Amino acid sequence: MLEPLESLSMTDRVENILREYFEQNAFKPGDSLPNEMEMAKKLNVSRNVVREALSRLRMLGMIETRPRKGMIMSQPDLLTGMEKVLNPFILGTENLKNIFELRLILEMGIAEFLFARKTEKDIEELEAIVSLQSNDFEATKEEEIAFHGKLYEMTGNDTFKRFQILLMPVFNHVFTDYYKEKVHVEISKPVTHRDLLEVMRNGTSFEFREAMFKHLEPYYATSLKKR
Repeated sequence: MLEPLESLSMTDRVENILREYFEQNAFKPGDSLPNEMEMAKKLNVSRNVVREALSRLRMLGMIETRPRKGMIMSQPDLLTGMEKVLNPFILGTENLKNIFELRLILEMGIAEFLFARKTEKDIEELEAIVSLQSNDFEATKEEEIAFHGKLYEMTGNDTFKRFQILLMPVFNHVFTDYYKEKVHVEISKPVTHRDLLEVMRNGTSFEFREAMFKHLEPYYATSLKKR
């Protein structure tokens, strides 16, 4: 939303101006930037204001300072901000549900990557995970995390693998406090981890996507019922 200028502090204004400056001048990671004194002089503001605005951008990973090079543009880590806020104790119930649903959405698009990149070693490791389950039809939280975490790893996508790690505390909260409520929907003939493994071993990516939907269906049904 657009905000009245009077509601923005000087630091807010300088931060916005610097963002626009970086964008308009097409700065790329590694490009050198003017120093604090130059920026303050050009903007006609105090150096402390510029330093505070730059500190915000530095926290986002947009800029960094290197020995002998000074301040340069850097490539932000996409998940850094999420790592700092993905805490079930500070996120509201609605946010927790939305994040968990994001996991469901992502896992429905995982099939092609798995089938393009799976190895025999991956299949063996999945088999080991499944063989340790005490009940095929009711996996524990730890068993769910182990199996699906291995799938995330098999995609070969580093951001996706890190997302699984980030999701752990939220997954724990939702799994224990949300999907175990009385509204949890039971599905006839559920697809188990063992079923998914069998499709992974002998089926196609299309068949795996269908099986994954059936596996996640209790979560879909529960979530959609609650909304």
